[in-house]
Amino acid sequence: MTAGTTTEAGPDPVAGDLIGSGVEGGLGDQMRAWWQRVRSGDMGALPAIGGLVVLTILFASLSPYFLTERNFANLLNQAATLVMLAMALVFVLLLGEIDLSAGVTGGVAMALFVVLNAQFHVPWPLALIIGFVFGIATGALIGFFVARVGIPSFVVTLGLFLGYQGLALLIIGSGGLFRVEVPELIALQNGNMPPWAGWTMLVVILAVSAATSFWDRARRTRAGVPNRTISLVWAKLAAIAVIGGIAVFILNQNRGQSVIAVEGVPIIVPIVLVILWLGTFLLDRTKFGRYVYAIGGNAEAARRSGVKVRWIKWWAFVICSTLAVVSALFSISRVGSVDATVGRDIVLSGVAAAVVGGVSLFGGKGRLMHAAIGALVIAVITNGLGLLNLGAGINLMVTGAVLILAATVDALSRLRGNGVRT
Repeated sequence: MTAGTTTEAGPDPVAGDLIGSGVEGGLGDQMRAWWQRVRSGDMGALPAIGGLVVLTILFASLSPYFLTERNFANLLNQAATLVMLAMALVFVLLLGEIDLSAGVTGGVAMALFVVLNAQFHVPWPLALIIGFVFGIATGALIGFFVARVGIPSFVVTLGLFLGYQGLALLIIGSGGLFRVEVPELIALQNGNMPPWAGWTMLVVILAVSAATSFWDRARRTRAGVPNRTISLVWAKLAAIAVIGGIAVFILNQNRGQSVIAVEGVPIIVPIVLVILWLGTFLLDRTKFGRYVYAIGGNAEAARRSGVKVRWIKWWAFVICSTLAVVSALFSISRVGSVDATVGRDIVLSGVAAAVVGGVSLFGGKGRLMHAAIGALVIAVITNGLGLLNLGAGINLMVTGAVLILAATVDALSRLRGNGVRT
């Protein structure tokens, strides 16, 4: 749904929830519909996928270490924090809103967790729950000011971005640093599954994907809505099996440099995939997701259709802040410590990742998978430039240029979609 799109009143209670299934029919119908969307400017994640391929070829030709098993696993661990934050921001970006405080919200939540655990000896599960409660409360607070009071989200979250940095300093102390002493949390970003578990994960992914696809078909049949040809379902499952099988095989190779074997899929991978699937299910297959896209496309039309715009916005900010805490948890797991700067610099990279992946800043367009792909693009840039021993300055310049390019593509696509010559 794009800007200026209206929402019909009283949608069918069953068929209305079947967004995200696209144009139905055979492979030829799908290709023609996809090409028509591209011609109209709706390219989705296509530019990001193209950029990911180009960057992979470029860095592979410039560094012999880029395509090694060790760097592949390291890249996935590096990307996890940004992928999670980018997915968190999608929920508010789809509404045409922004949350500049997402990073520092997670940082303060982790500061609370580590201080409660280390100084006050609160059991780590309870301390972690308190951190998440803080994130949920922050999302509810933002939602109240944005949806109920009517303050622009930019202003509210900018205020929290500044204020929470001070709160983190009060909790941790200037120059303070606490080590994370919980092995279970350290293992999130530093542990690997046994090789057999990687193959089990792939089988589960195939089973869930197949079950979801056939459940979608059954729902569409009951609603009297046409289905895609069954061959497309088998083609999707085959693609998952091939790509997933190659990834698991590579990650199961020994990438250690000592007598101790380091092999297996990083533990963080299935965690990210589960959250990605749950978020995608929520946005693509529920009324909540349909309403999010409707509000992002035309909030007034959605309100006139009976959508409780205020509640949807409130819940979107709650989800965003909660996932931002998950992102911060990934960050401290990788670093192994918490200081007052956690989450301070990552939020703009999260917005950049979502936009690079094809999520529109104007609302109503984009998916969680798009944000994940955009985050991978930025992670590949950071990883590849690091292997080439290029400084942080070059990294920031390249990432900024990619963001401007992606935002330009989004703006031009909207002009074309509205029938304006570009």
